[in-house]
Amino acid sequence: MFHNRDSIFVREYSALGTPFLKEVPTTPFKTPCTLLQLNRSLAEEIGLQADELSSPMGVEVLAGNAPWPGFNAVASVYCGHQFGVFVPQLGDGRALLIAEVRKGAQYRQLQLKGAGPTPYSRHADGRAVLRSSIREYVASEAMHALGIPTTRALSLTACSDPVFRETTETAAVVCRVSESFLRFGHVEYFAHTGQDEALNHLLTWHIEQHHPEIELGDTEESRAQGLLQWFEWVVKRTAELMAQWQSVGFCHGVMNTDNMSLLGLTIDYGPYGFMDSFHIDHICNHSDEGGRYSYRNQPRLGHWNLYALAQALLTLLRPYKDTVQALLDAYADHFEAKHTALFAKKMGLPAAHGEQTRVHIEQTLKFMHTHGLDFTRFFRSLSALDPHKDATQNLALWQGSPHFCLALGDEAQVDDAREWLSGWCALQTGQSASPIDWQLAIAATNPAMVARNHLLQAAIEQAQQGEYAELNRLCAALSDPYNDQHLPPHYTAAPPSWAKDLVLSCSS
Repeated sequence: MFHNRDSIFVREYSALGTPFLKEVPTTPFKTPCTLLQLNRSLAEEIGLQADELSSPMGVEVLAGNAPWPGFNAVASVYCGHQFGVFVPQLGDGRALLIAEVRKGAQYRQLQLKGAGPTPYSRHADGRAVLRSSIREYVASEAMHALGIPTTRALSLTACSDPVFRETTETAAVVCRVSESFLRFGHVEYFAHTGQDEALNHLLTWHIEQHHPEIELGDTEESRAQGLLQWFEWVVKRTAELMAQWQSVGFCHGVMNTDNMSLLGLTIDYGPYGFMDSFHIDHICNHSDEGGRYSYRNQPRLGHWNLYALAQALLTLLRPYKDTVQALLDAYADHFEAKHTALFAKKMGLPAAHGEQTRVHIEQTLKFMHTHGLDFTRFFRSLSALDPHKDATQNLALWQGSPHFCLALGDEAQVDDAREWLSGWCALQTGQSASPIDWQLAIAATNPAMVARNHLLQAAIEQAQQGEYAELNRLCAALSDPYNDQHLPPHYTAAPPSWAKDLVLSCSS
């Protein structure tokens, strides 16, 4: 049931059992559930039959009202550093692994978020509210469409059961899909509780499952070298993910080590946000009073979290402490290389200029910060430029972009724009692409829209009233964010003034 002829259901991660996992049944709702979103393309991709998932029985399973046929749901234990403070036990407090599916070499896990309490709920109800569930579903697929590594979302199910947060809200469940939901916190937990054999076992399974290119071998030395090779991969992948977040103006909001994926995926969409007006110290999480996870700090906190992971790994790699440190120290170079490459591509800069390109990227962000320019609209508007023309000509072309975000009545802003364009034009020497090809490449690199908070808020408020048309439109638009031909004008316009007053916190 639910799978097609090309896929099978398996028990691979769930077969690890104790001490990694505990079987926990989902908790049925008391009122009927409604399937609001089913990601049919993702279902097909991983080997599931969308028609069966959308059947009454399928909806019951996706809501957590019935178990996945032949599978006992499980929750995993982990710990982590939350806002820099070590918490010795966390775990899947409202997430339950309900199935594993294999389609050839492709392996995926399905997890329900909001399907009831687990042994790791810490006295919470194990539920999720419609508001945060919509944000998670939309963000997962929006990030995927932007080409940024992320967990995916298969379905969104809503129910009128009350959930008590700051106010009384209604419940919802997201079915998440990923190659793995293992986090830095899983490694930390078994290291800090002195369960070295269990940690070895978990990492062996993870590496053999997800990194077949790494040979662990049969000797202590070969195993250590395999673990070092794996850690090197995690460092590089995490650095690149941080650069990818920065390149689209995305702030995660809760970059605790228990929210960091061992596969370098964006995971756990809580109080995230895509920036509107660019501010280098932008904070998207109202609960983050000190700005620990601000836009500026995200790359540094990626490194800090890797340091926490490295400390845990030293339980197994103590004789190789210097090597671990050297791999960790390479983080900055990995981040800088990816960051420079991404922003150079966003601005259509030739790769040959090296340090000049890096300096111009810094000047660009400073220019945007000084004048509070809209992040998404600024980079999208660059597709109106012509790398073969001078700064004066390009300023005129730039004003013709529907995404143009400068205030022409602001003399200082216009003067700075002319100076920025002069520097940009100077780096275009040797540009071989035709203006049309260049412009198409820029438009294919910079999205016309992102999942802005005010767009999400409009969809959420309507959904809370039982109207889902806007949610459907928003999901469809974000699945193809580079094509502005099909987008409603208000999806690409500057955000309304009231959007500045939206407040996001960890409550969900």
